[in-house]
Amino acid sequence: MAKMTGKEMVVEALKREGVDVVFGFPGGAIIDVYDQLEKDGSIKHVLVRHAQGAAHAADGYARATGKVGVCIATSGPGATNTVTGIATAYMDSIPMVIFTGQVPTGLIGNDAFQEVDIVGITRPCTKHNYLVKDVKDLSRTIKEAFYIARSGRPGPVLIDLPKDVQNAKAEFEYPDKIKLRSYNPVIEPHGKQIERAYRVLERAKRPVIYAGGGVIISDAHNELRELAERTCTPVTMTLMGLGGFPGTHELNLGMLGMHGTYCANMAMANTDLIIAVGARFDDRVTGKIEAFAPFAKIIHIDIDPTSIQKNVKVDVPIVGDCKKALRKLVNAVKVAGRPEEAWCDQHQSWLEQIRAWEERHPLGYKEEPGVIKPQYVIEKLYEMTKGRAIITTEVGQNQMWTAQFYKFDKPRTFLTSGGLGTMGYGFPAAIGAQMAFPDKLVVDVAGDGSIQMNIQEMATAMDQKLPVKIVILNNRFLGMVRQWQELFYEKRYAATKFETTPDFVKVAESYGATGFRAQKPEEVEAVLKKGLETDGLVIMEFAIAREEGVFPMVPAGKATTEMLLV
Repeated sequence: MAKMTGKEMVVEALKREGVDVVFGFPGGAIIDVYDQLEKDGSIKHVLVRHAQGAAHAADGYARATGKVGVCIATSGPGATNTVTGIATAYMDSIPMVIFTGQVPTGLIGNDAFQEVDIVGITRPCTKHNYLVKDVKDLSRTIKEAFYIARSGRPGPVLIDLPKDVQNAKAEFEYPDKIKLRSYNPVIEPHGKQIERAYRVLERAKRPVIYAGGGVIISDAHNELRELAERTCTPVTMTLMGLGGFPGTHELNLGMLGMHGTYCANMAMANTDLIIAVGARFDDRVTGKIEAFAPFAKIIHIDIDPTSIQKNVKVDVPIVGDCKKALRKLVNAVKVAGRPEEAWCDQHQSWLEQIRAWEERHPLGYKEEPGVIKPQYVIEKLYEMTKGRAIITTEVGQNQMWTAQFYKFDKPRTFLTSGGLGTMGYGFPAAIGAQMAFPDKLVVDVAGDGSIQMNIQEMATAMDQKLPVKIVILNNRFLGMVRQWQELFYEKRYAATKFETTPDFVKVAESYGATGFRAQKPEEVEAVLKKGLETDGLVIMEFAIAREEGVFPMVPAGKATTEMLLV
């Protein structure tokens, strides 16, 4: 068997894993891998302008495709600049492999130039990580990293590569399969638990399916829809679950939780059965935990056993892949032979109650003459792009308005930072999604604060000729924090008001892109139309109502029924 250098092993392993694009920023400690990438020429490398952008772009690529995203950074500050992106992926269970350069093994621990213990730093926010000290271990390590990243509950895996290991030689042995004695995720759900779940579902009069990001990760959207339709069970989704069930479906209650719909939160408060699928009952969903779903039995399906029973008591735990578990539950419904009409009759009064809640407090906003409401911008964006766009967002009010007013009918069309809530995520994630799907429309919805976190990636998009469209909802505030200050801190707007904000049209033009601006409601549609139809990278800036809030809103520490409404 032929010997290879470590850098050759890295490139060959990437090819064997089917990697077609990597995102990165070079430096001295990783220059040898970069040299091999250039020499080989078969893998596309996207040069970002900040290593955080590389991590977010790899994340966006992974979310849009379902494949493992890959990014590369050098040692020291290059490696530490990826940490926010790694933590973002970790919180949302996104499969990524991160390669970082490291000083030569003989210098590790000597405070060498650009040395940092990135393995120690990222241990809390990676699924696993490695420091490779012997080139003989490298090929198997890379195989393990990709296996761990994509299997079970997915997540980021980091490989730290000392400079001497990149240049040392060994035989390249790349295993076809990996089996790790200490890592055996349960994929197949237990049949007895499925039977128990069906018996509970059969008796329920007021059931709700609560779907999270696991539905999308496991490609379980078809099974979810079939279960809901066969049993006439309404569905509510977390922020990460949007798109896992059609947003236009009559059984869709919309998002639940802190900024969820009135009917979704009321349904969860009054349900007698929650079927939780690929969700973790986080605090943004439950609100005051003692008051959460007081009448409900809970079936919880998740591939991660540590997520079950962590936040709420569960009556029927089902550990396994969401797709497989839902398929088995659908099959149990089929075998039982109850017609759909019987299920609908059983749940009729419940569905009528839900419709009454929907009519009582639908999602809405108050129009003001001469003022652009951000919700209106999102509504118009949806009208013009529905069914053909991948939408990314930054974090804050722009994210919540998009979640509320854009109806996602398909999975992997809504990319957003849910668990970590990372400002600056959306634009580099859009770059990753656009690299994956060059012919699709990709739109980043941003705030004027969050877009500036990684606005340097405009140069990346221009380099790659990526036609990403950016919608900036500009209120010259850090809007979500300002909203909290308005409601709970007597309007003391401490450090949230932007005294200076850039002219985003000129920013676009300075990068060679195109910029448009709307300052009146009657200009919104025209700007969106021009922006979406213009070739190449475009910024569309909307001067929105400065103190507009996101409602409904559940204040921190309150029950989800204690919503502040418009």
